[in-house]
Amino acid sequence: MAAVVVVVLLLLHPTPSISAAASSQQQQQQPYSPGYFPSSKVRPMAFSEEYQNLWGPQHQTLSQDQKAVTLLMDRTSGSGFKSKRSYRNGYFGASIKVQPGYTAGVNTAFYLSNDALYPGQHDEIDMELLGTVPGEPYTLQTNVYVRGTGDGARLVGREMRFHLWFDPAADFHHYAILWNPDQIVFLVDDVPVRRYAAPAALFPGREMWAYGSIWDASDWATDGGRYRADYAYQPFVATFQGFRTAGCPAAAAATACRPVPASPAGAGLSAQQRDAMRWAQRTSMVYDYCHDPTKDRALYPECSTTPP
Repeated sequence: MAAVVVVVLLLLHPTPSISAAASSQQQQQQPYSPGYFPSSKVRPMAFSEEYQNLWGPQHQTLSQDQKAVTLLMDRTSGSGFKSKRSYRNGYFGASIKVQPGYTAGVNTAFYLSNDALYPGQHDEIDMELLGTVPGEPYTLQTNVYVRGTGDGARLVGREMRFHLWFDPAADFHHYAILWNPDQIVFLVDDVPVRRYAAPAALFPGREMWAYGSIWDASDWATDGGRYRADYAYQPFVATFQGFRTAGCPAAAAATACRPVPASPAGAGLSAQQRDAMRWAQRTSMVYDYCHDPTKDRALYPECSTTPP
């Protein structure tokens, strides 16, 4: 019974932390093989082939071979980049390595958004590595905002958070968003950690761009803002490489391209992929908005459906 109570508390706490011992034990686990690897279906590309600087150019360094970009954040600014074109759907992946040590308040993000087209009513799909304090793990936060639910004072976030089975600061790992017309799959090293398949009214169906950034999110990122960015440890750096992007550009005819398949069958996830996702959520998930009693359930009808 005690173990059940602990698990429930972890799922309900909005900004959970675990002990260093528990973190170390978790990060030693071997991932469950999904049996299908979407990243292998998309060719690697140079940063400059698909992306360009968006802000903080003085804090952005491109490698000599054009394949990696390092973003830096200090007291004066962070930095960000953006895809050169928008997409109706697609696979968007990058291998990322973040900084070890004290990184509280630092948000390293890889995400999709159409805020440039629909300010105040935009859609967004997020993968964010939230900084931490020594002895505690990084948190991967995934989130989906639809038609302005991320704008204004009353946010309707759909956050799921993970303490991953590895240390994101120790090496590069591949983070990807597979956004198709009927589902969004969040992948870490090709392991599906989350699948979002909501009704059309709650699904982002308008064109979006891909972005990467590092910025100061001290107000909420680490333990609800308890720990803030400490610029005695600046600069904070994150490196992105192994870019893989493929999909349907918004400028192309709808019949000119096909969605990147999420599974061997194309749609949905295979049985082995679902098993891998259940493993990831069972061993690594520390917060699920669908199990948060402070949320207004009327705003999240997808939470009452059985996950596929």
